[in-house]
Amino acid sequence: MRSTRRARQDDQSTAEHGAPMPQQVTRVASDDALTAIYRIAHDEQEDVIAVRLAERLGVAPASVSAMLGRLSRDELVCVDDRKRVSLTPAGVTRARQMIRRHRLAECLLVDVLGLDWWRAYEEAHLLEHAVSDVTEPLIANLVGVPTVSPFGFPIPTADDDGELPPSLRLSDLSDGDSATVQRVYEEDEELLRFFDEHGIRPGAPLDVVKVTPPLGITSLRVDGREVVLGSAAARRIWVGW
Repeated sequence: MRSTRRARQDDQSTAEHGAPMPQQVTRVASDDALTAIYRIAHDEQEDVIAVRLAERLGVAPASVSAMLGRLSRDELVCVDDRKRVSLTPAGVTRARQMIRRHRLAECLLVDVLGLDWWRAYEEAHLLEHAVSDVTEPLIANLVGVPTVSPFGFPIPTADDDGELPPSLRLSDLSDGDSATVQRVYEEDEELLRFFDEHGIRPGAPLDVVKVTPPLGITSLRVDGREVVLGSAAARRIWVGW
């Protein structure tokens, strides 16, 4: 039996001199950028600018500028006169594919493997680049062909983004308003764990007890318990009726 070190050397040799690596492995950085643009523009309905994208990806603005240059040359993104970034049709296709695989992986992890809900985004991010055209439909069938992720976001298909129902951010509500959580920001594991501990997840009804703008806090009642959120956290919860 080969040693682990020898196996790794052989794997590296194969990658360098043998069969090419799968595309979803070799284009991780560009796919991460495309999906971040998709999430900001489609899911959060905000303008995508380089600074916001750099913050989302956790990289320096200079790195994002270089990445956007490459994606523009590949006709996957375009940048308008106001420096707003958008996906081209080809960019949308690639972003939808990766978002779909990511959210199917979240469903697999939570609904089949029993992973804690708040851990699913980070773990699915590791899995999404390993899903292929062969395994994607198998995973979809295994989890019952879901239309939304565990965090409430639509799971796109190749031709459709999925329905994003009319909603407001929790931060837009006022004293005495009642609503139901539709979706929550999925990329902050610490915040997701806080939401989970206090029952703030898709489908949960809530009542706004008091909004205190000078202090930047919103007091809620969720499942009979009062929860206090800062304004940043309140903006990361979308609600409907």
